Amino acid sequence: MGRIESENISEDSPLPLKGRLIGELISEMLAVAIIITLGDSAAAMIILYDPSPYATAYWGVCIAWGLAVTLAIFVTGSVSGTHANPAVTLALMLFRGFPKRKVLPYMAAQVVGGFIGAALVLQMYGPVIDAFNATHELTRAAGGASGVFFTNPGLHITPTHAFWDEVILTGILLLGIFAITDEYNTVAPMANSGAFMIGLLVAGIGASGGYLEAWPINPARDLGPRIFAFFAGWGSSALPGKDFYMWVPIAGPLVGGVVGAAIYQYGVKPFQNREEMAGASDADIPA
Repeated sequence: MGRIESENISEDSPLPLKGRLIGELISEMLAVAIIITLGDSAAAMIILYDPSPYATAYWGVCIAWGLAVTLAIFVTGSVSGTHANPAVTLALMLFRGFPKRKVLPYMAAQVVGGFIGAALVLQMYGPVIDAFNATHELTRAAGGASGVFFTNPGLHITPTHAFWDEVILTGILLLGIFAITDEYNTVAPMANSGAFMIGLLVAGIGASGGYLEAWPINPARDLGPRIFAFFAGWGSSALPGKDFYMWVPIAGPLVGGVVGAAIYQYGVKPFQNREEMAGASDADIPA
């Protein structure tokens, strides 16, 4: 998300092709691990503590997720471009020339990163989770404190409705990312400020729609922790989830990401800076 391009390391790099790809996959894994470790920790703070430090300051949770994304970009952007999201990787392949051979490895690395991040969160908050479940007469198998790790539909939200929510929210995410990282967009953030803007974009989406289904907008953000939780005692409440909910945070973002990226590529980009581009063409014409 930090640096969108078709190849993230120059072909002139002394590293062999296989070595470069391994570095990119480690980068993607690390990026998602950072996001989940910090983001799911914020979720733990709002769910497990009473009174919650975020009870009257939900924006703080959104900012925590946004800053986690910004940090991930700063740490890994120079290696892999910090997709950190299968929806981003898919959109880049379809619209910005990202190599098809890297798509599945990137997605797998992102899911592994989510798994690792969730493991780190359980290491930190395990005793608090167990105390919370005991206090509320819940168990992991029954889904107790599951919202720390993976997303669930909010009040009055069915899985089908949640799918369309995620199409819309992830569409906005990719629309924003494509605009922010477009080198020909003359009003896009300059230099490294793009990382902050993408983080604020994630925070803004959470502030606007987070209570619907915890705004996954990223299949790896939900699936990686969900797989970990399955093995850590949450069982079927994680996979496949109540009402087979696990498909929603995967399919919704993938579809929405393509839609949002397509809107930018075909509905905005062809018409940007028309007058400036025409002026530059005229200037290039010999007298």
